Amino acid sequence: MRAIRPVVFVFVLSAFGVSAQPQSADSWIEPYRSIAQRIISESQSNDFAWQRLAELTDTFGHRLSGSEPLERAIDWAVAAMKTDGLDNVRKEPVMVPKWVRGRESLELLEPIRQSLPMLGLGNSVGTPPAGIEGDVVVVRDFDDLAARGAAVKGKIVLFNVPFTNYGTTVAYRSSGPSRAAALGAIAVLVRSVGPTGLRTPHTGATRYDTGIAQIPAAALTAEDADRFQRLTARGVRIRVKLAMEARFEADSQSYNVVGELAGRETPQEVVLVGGHLDSWDVGAGASDDGGGCVATWDALRLMKKLGLRPRRTIRVVLFTNEENGSRGGNGYRDAHKAELANHVLLLESDGGVFDPAGFGFSGPDPARRTVTTIASLLKALGADPILASGGGADIEPSGQAANIPMMAHVVNGDYFLIHHTPADTIARITPKQIASNAAAIAVMSYVVADLPWKLGAEK
Repeated sequence: MRAIRPVVFVFVLSAFGVSAQPQSADSWIEPYRSIAQRIISESQSNDFAWQRLAELTDTFGHRLSGSEPLERAIDWAVAAMKTDGLDNVRKEPVMVPKWVRGRESLELLEPIRQSLPMLGLGNSVGTPPAGIEGDVVVVRDFDDLAARGAAVKGKIVLFNVPFTNYGTTVAYRSSGPSRAAALGAIAVLVRSVGPTGLRTPHTGATRYDTGIAQIPAAALTAEDADRFQRLTARGVRIRVKLAMEARFEADSQSYNVVGELAGRETPQEVVLVGGHLDSWDVGAGASDDGGGCVATWDALRLMKKLGLRPRRTIRVVLFTNEENGSRGGNGYRDAHKAELANHVLLLESDGGVFDPAGFGFSGPDPARRTVTTIASLLKALGADPILASGGGADIEPSGQAANIPMMAHVVNGDYFLIHHTPADTIARITPKQIASNAAAIAVMSYVVADLPWKLGAEK
């Protein structure tokens, strides 16, 4: 433990002329302060990262797995990484599901005829060509659904569950359709998983249970869900028509994009950073997760520009198919199974790139103390807190397979207000925000990759 080791010999930044000398417990961080400031200053001196994100989202728009825009964006990223001078730039093949939304609509028939904003849930089945008509039963949670029992048979169930947090509320989107189908419902509507905001529906993946009928499922805005709740309370009949062409087609060839800054001493050891390049087929996938891809990628570009090359390799991965299949994260684990033991840290950015707020961390306590010390370099950015847990959909397959420490990039902002909606565009992100996040990720990953000891091997 570093706490019972009052004096250590540290050989930090020997490549930059810093000599080894006895230092107190955490004084090893001192030579990195000037490096961190250089990274932060360079990142914030221009709007390069924001302009790159704008190019991605303006040129290719949303990027659903199996779509031409995603594959064109992948090729663009490979070419741009090579222009940046990154090492070992490549595409690693992954087969991904191809879900097609098609045309869709939701029409209120009673008490009045109106068209309602909606989005089919990802991976949902479609309706018959003529659509489905049915009376709506509004339920507040799974217990309320169970209490209705046979009363939902032949009906369209609406889960009107106000947003509390994503982990809790998303269960109604992912498993609500099968729970309702088990009682005989013919379709499901789900109150959008996110805060109430300007009558905007949120899509996202649903998951069907084996052995239960697959029924169409769509998201309704929070405002319309509450309207239906009020109508129900007044005893007013609600009848709607849902039409969806949603379907799966054959799996499609896609790729994870990989680029590196090769380590100067132990290049076989890897610090991985990244996000997912695919998005839902609405909005432009700027916050989810184009911004995370660009911020982690820009971390390597900044180091390259400043002539910083750490002891270990830093690898950026732009994962494919996070949204409706997790094939990219699983594919990376499988393709790199033999070298996972050499991965030092996995860091994912998939929560937006608003104002930096720190990092979640999962790993041994001595390693937590190390990253907490590194985070002290980021106080000016507001990125110094190290929170309880870190991970992410794309890094967890590898992290769990080889017990690798994991970090989640954390921000403050209205991420879930625009999450999986048409409002997810670059207009919600400022140049300073993405620059600050790129700098925070660059500093954290650089120092971890340059430590004289391997993270997690502290004594």
